Amino acid sequence: MGWIITLIVGGIIGWLAGLILGKDVPGGVIGNIIAGIIGAWLGGLIFGDFGPSIGDIAIIPALLGAIILIFIVSFIMKSMNRKR
Repeated sequence: MGWIITLIVGGIIGWLAGLILGKDVPGGVIGNIIAGIIGAWLGGLIFGDFGPSIGDIAIIPALLGAIILIFIVSFIMKSMNRKR
């Protein structure tokens, strides 16, 4: 049951990060889940584990990490489209 909660929280974190930046995450729901989980890992490395946590994911660092991840991915995608 723990991994289902992790997937749900990861999806919500990825979705919120996309909303905050005003950018769509490529891949829809799966992209949101991946962005949320990788963002949680990245946020944990950069900011540590503080604030409330759900499903072993600290919400604030996960959201900050997902925002950073989506910003970097959108920047890379934008530069790749310019080269064409």
